[in-house]
Amino acid sequence: MALSKQEDYFKDWKAREEIAEAMIPLIGNLYRNHGVVTTVYGRSLVNNSPIDILKTHRFARQILETELWVRDTFPILQAMCNLDLAPAKIDIGKLTVRFMAQGQGLSAEEFVRQELSGINTGKGSLLSEPRDVVLYGFGRIGRLLARILIEQTGGGDKLRLRAAVVRKGSDDDLVKRASLLRRDSVHGPYHGTIRVDEEENAIIANGNMIRIIYSDSPESVDYTQYGINNAILVDNTGKWRDRDGLGRHLKAKGIAKVVLTAPGKGDIPNIVYGVNNELINDQEQIFSAASCTTNAIVPVLKAVHDRFGILNGHVETCHSYTNDQNLIDNYHNKSRRGRGAPLNMVITETGAAKAVAKALPELTGKLTGNAIRVPTPNVSLAILNLTLGRETSVKEINSYLRDISLDSPLQYQIDYTNSPEVVSSDFVGSRHAGVVDSLATIVSGSHCVLYVWYDNEFGYSCQVVRMLDRMAGLELPTLPR
Repeated sequence: MALSKQEDYFKDWKAREEIAEAMIPLIGNLYRNHGVVTTVYGRSLVNNSPIDILKTHRFARQILETELWVRDTFPILQAMCNLDLAPAKIDIGKLTVRFMAQGQGLSAEEFVRQELSGINTGKGSLLSEPRDVVLYGFGRIGRLLARILIEQTGGGDKLRLRAAVVRKGSDDDLVKRASLLRRDSVHGPYHGTIRVDEEENAIIANGNMIRIIYSDSPESVDYTQYGINNAILVDNTGKWRDRDGLGRHLKAKGIAKVVLTAPGKGDIPNIVYGVNNELINDQEQIFSAASCTTNAIVPVLKAVHDRFGILNGHVETCHSYTNDQNLIDNYHNKSRRGRGAPLNMVITETGAAKAVAKALPELTGKLTGNAIRVPTPNVSLAILNLTLGRETSVKEINSYLRDISLDSPLQYQIDYTNSPEVVSSDFVGSRHAGVVDSLATIVSGSHCVLYVWYDNEFGYSCQVVRMLDRMAGLELPTLPR
């Protein structure tokens, strides 16, 4: 009996693995030829291995409280491939669950044709031509932005990363920068191929030529000589944060818009994608993507405030150390940050609580904040200590945030976990702005404490790319609605 059960488990696994393998060319064809991103409960299946596809289906049980099998989603995917779809994000997990609940005798093909009739309008492109992107700075965030932008190149009709601007470090600068893109101690190896073209001083990543341009001043670069025009420039240096400083980029030929990957000063719009997207308009040329912490907490704060109201609160973030700190004790112009980052917890300030007001004006003056830099290289934890406008319970607030993470305008910003074993390293590579740790939630009457994990590097970079997509007019409709 035990042997029979063992064989049954193994046969079932091999059968599901075979189906996952058969899904890969269908997912790839939809993506490259139609601009369709296939997902399962918000998690993309594009460029996934068979094991990744199976793991993504397995993840769905945290949401559905039952299993989602590839043998159920595969017919839905096949039916999609028989349509002539326009660009979109299509969640085959949600489509499958809806089909099983509401199919009412329809075949999978009939149901899918009905559900996707609004985009069964033929191949198309959201842009008349690709939109150029330039990275000013090629450090932690710059290289992760490069990885994501290249991954999302698709058929080449979307955002195209054309160049990275840096200060030359040595004679073998190009090779070293290619190596840093290829290998990452936190995020692992690059998924693809990388080589260098020394004649063009460029890195070739999955066929994308990224010119490495050396410059010490924004206005001195003529991007048009490299065929770069109407580009969105992403400033990852943080050297300039006001309109005058960032405006120097606009004096360079070929640059049309500037995005700062740090909190902006003055009247620069600070965008938390998913919350205040309406501030992105054609008239404004300079934007800030705020900070990683602001992006992590604002969507959760908005969701909570919309349902329960927030009277006041305190935000404490346990933040991984950054390049701004010293490896060992040395001089630093800010208090405490001169002490060795891998050896100490370091109390420091954060502007995230005040920055919340720029995205959610209704919370102006209601929050305080502080930060503790901790000896981990990536993934941080925000603790939201809130007084609400009414009493609630752990079950009510968790159920609400779970629903928000599944099916709402904030589903790509807020993720949710109910695992009793997760720790910070489990969230490396999270594409969400923040992940609510439901088992850590505390509620007493109208007072609650929420714990929100966030990959302060990769999750934040995904938010920046979502912002770039909107600026370029590349927001895909999400189905099913």
